[in-house]
Amino acid sequence: MVDFAKAVPHDQLVRDSWSRCEGYGLTQHSTPSFHRAAEPDVSELLQGQQALVQTTQREVLPYYENILSNSNCLILLADSQGQLLQSWGDRRFVDPGQRAGFMPGASWVERDSGTNAIGTALASGQAVHIQRDEHFLKANRYLSGAASPIYDASRQLIGVLDVSSDSYLPPSHTLGMVKMMSQSVENRLILNLFQDDYFQLIFNTGEDNLDSQWAGLVIFDEAGLIVSANRRADSLLGIGLSQMSIERLFDAPLLHLLNQPEELPLLLRTLGRQRFHGIMRRPCKPRSQPRDFRKSAGKAPLLDLSSLDQGDQRMQQAVRQAQRMLEKDIPVLIHGETGVGKEVLVKALHGASSRAKAPLIAVNCAAIPGELIESELFGYEKGAFTGAHHKGSSGLIRKADKGILFLDEIGDMPLNLQARLLRVLQDRCVQPLGGGEAYPVDFRLICATNRSLRQEVESGRFRQDLYYRVNGLAVELPPLRLRTDKRALFQRVWEQHREPHQWAGLSTEVQRLFERHPWPGNIRQLSSVTQVALALADEQQIRIEHLPQDFLLDLEPAPGKDCRSAPAYAPAPDNQPLHVQFEACRGNISHLARRLGVSRNTLYKRLRAEGLVPG
Repeated sequence: MVDFAKAVPHDQLVRDSWSRCEGYGLTQHSTPSFHRAAEPDVSELLQGQQALVQTTQREVLPYYENILSNSNCLILLADSQGQLLQSWGDRRFVDPGQRAGFMPGASWVERDSGTNAIGTALASGQAVHIQRDEHFLKANRYLSGAASPIYDASRQLIGVLDVSSDSYLPPSHTLGMVKMMSQSVENRLILNLFQDDYFQLIFNTGEDNLDSQWAGLVIFDEAGLIVSANRRADSLLGIGLSQMSIERLFDAPLLHLLNQPEELPLLLRTLGRQRFHGIMRRPCKPRSQPRDFRKSAGKAPLLDLSSLDQGDQRMQQAVRQAQRMLEKDIPVLIHGETGVGKEVLVKALHGASSRAKAPLIAVNCAAIPGELIESELFGYEKGAFTGAHHKGSSGLIRKADKGILFLDEIGDMPLNLQARLLRVLQDRCVQPLGGGEAYPVDFRLICATNRSLRQEVESGRFRQDLYYRVNGLAVELPPLRLRTDKRALFQRVWEQHREPHQWAGLSTEVQRLFERHPWPGNIRQLSSVTQVALALADEQQIRIEHLPQDFLLDLEPAPGKDCRSAPAYAPAPDNQPLHVQFEACRGNISHLARRLGVSRNTLYKRLRAEGLVPG
């Protein structure tokens, strides 16, 4: 898997490589062996790596023709074992005694060839530039080269791309170029695997660089589940994206993204308030059957149920009971405020269940417009209504067959659809819109809501018979402010989002704020605040100045409260005129509001009355 640790400095990387070479028994006067495989083995090697070679040769290198035409260099492609697969360019500079090393099957691992761009990139897991005198073996010191690892859609290292020459290659330029080329190969491997059946979101920091190979690429299905992403996407967002919902990344409803016109730029904002520009692309062909990404790409392990148990007794009981009921085909109804982790629990239950290899189909009943939810859930026959796809649609319920159906915010389901859902739950058959045959379905049911369904029944907004059908076991997830394991949760979320080099943790002052914060957004808010703080703190300890402004505003006392109840981090108010205090705060209304112990709205009205801000 990809290691996102901080890159090793170049000088240290070379010293480490030389140390390894000495450990292999090599001396600087050793002759590179290249350990070339026998011809039958080479043929088998090339046959097994045909997709990687063809992707590089046909879909990537044509965009870099200028590299070959304008310089005396050779582009080399090797597999994850350092065995050369193919080369393109000018071989005239190759030492006649080393021509075997530039034939398919030759090994460029450090044990055989000493410090070199391909072998050292494999050993370190990062892109490297090895200049002439940095090669451990003197026989290789006529070469200068840069190499970058290639990872597949499941983040397994599958190869290395190298640009080598006997002339001087500017280190920074060549290294940047080979990184771009390897990223291009990775992007094509992802698209070749998923573009027919999945949605693509391409995003970057500016609208004018969306067509760059260095843009972020996220692949997700119609339920919003991310099935793949390139490393650039992880880097831009600061997190790993495997098995995550796209709605947890960007402040945009799933249907808004799915209905976005192709190639029309859109503005994206992450939940951590970062801004990006993006474009959407739809699947190249409609998907007739649900596809389980884990079978095709071997993604990271699913969420572990034990990771949800940080010591809170109510949470322990909810997890234990829900897991037991799911295996007995008893519906589970999860209650909890927005952001408490209902979706996270469902994914963990799915991963721990006997149906982990079957689909988990998540449907947010509040996010789908009322006029679309019926066709989305139950499917439709071709020609069932104006605008229907000519092949019809199987619907999300049928896609959950043999797996788990998760109906989030079920309290928002329209009454007329509640009756149809009740029939499906009773008969275990679903009939698409437009008539036709009824299809049997086999799924486990989990529902979630932040409302009291009992009160919804009493008010006539939810069917009583459906309530008793979905309410096999009701579990309540406690809000973050009431959990007894908050400290462990803070540590867990920090561990989840920090980079490997970020060890400083939370300052004592921030920990105290976290413990007394009301957390209206619960764990979702905690995750967002932590990501922002880590980005601002970099390698420092997280302090108050690294926290988002709206997080601090939640700690402000209500208007009219005694200033002595103001947050502990706010300086005591003074008796100076308002304009003096405003200037002292450099016009920062939020900061002055905290000093005075009033809300921003109240302070703004006072500032406007005194002519200090525009009316």
